[in-house]
Amino acid sequence: MSIFKPLYCYTLQNANEFDEVEKWRESHRENCKCANDITDTINSHYHDNTLDDCVQPMIEKYGFDRVNWVIANTIREGIQDGRYTDENKKWAAGFDVLSSDQNWHFCVTAHPGLVDIFANQLRAAWNELGLFDSASVTDETDYEGQLLILKPTVLADEYRKSDFQLFYATDGFGCNPKKVGARVFGFFLKDDEFTSFRRHDFYGVANDDALPDWALDKLNDIREKLTIDETEVTQS
Repeated sequence: MSIFKPLYCYTLQNANEFDEVEKWRESHRENCKCANDITDTINSHYHDNTLDDCVQPMIEKYGFDRVNWVIANTIREGIQDGRYTDENKKWAAGFDVLSSDQNWHFCVTAHPGLVDIFANQLRAAWNELGLFDSASVTDETDYEGQLLILKPTVLADEYRKSDFQLFYATDGFGCNPKKVGARVFGFFLKDDEFTSFRRHDFYGVANDDALPDWALDKLNDIREKLTIDETEVTQS
């Protein structure tokens, strides 16, 4: 279980529709608190025309998901502001922050130029995690019997490591590309824990060339066992 409060990614209108208003309220309050703390942190770490690297305390307090969400929302709300770089605008556009008249409540109010520097620090901290991304998958769309790469946002912060993105799909309607909303069943390659995810929780089928040695060895063992089992079935 995550040590951070859950991030609710939908609008108040969505929350009303699905009877999740309290979830929205709690997450919105935490978003606002996070935005205020980031503002104070940026202002207190800016001196001599330099912003010290101050992102880590915010990540430790609120988790990557919420800090990413708040900064992305701040940049999206000021998308016409030339003090945000095109690179950070593109990064912010990658988050599904739904448009709402409530979003301005959790905008960081520090100088946009400093927010942009903070966003650079945040993205650098994320990159240091060494996670798999969409460039690490193939064009294969049938997931059954394949090693998949989970999107890191699905994982709790304490498990947000590349090893835990590797998931071997055994079955489930979600393995079929025509059934996007269905579940994919299988197990984590790291520790064999069996569970399920939605199809859109994955980047896709892992490219063998992107895998570390331990994962490739275990995957080859699985493939070899499946080949032996299929041969025995055929001969029986």
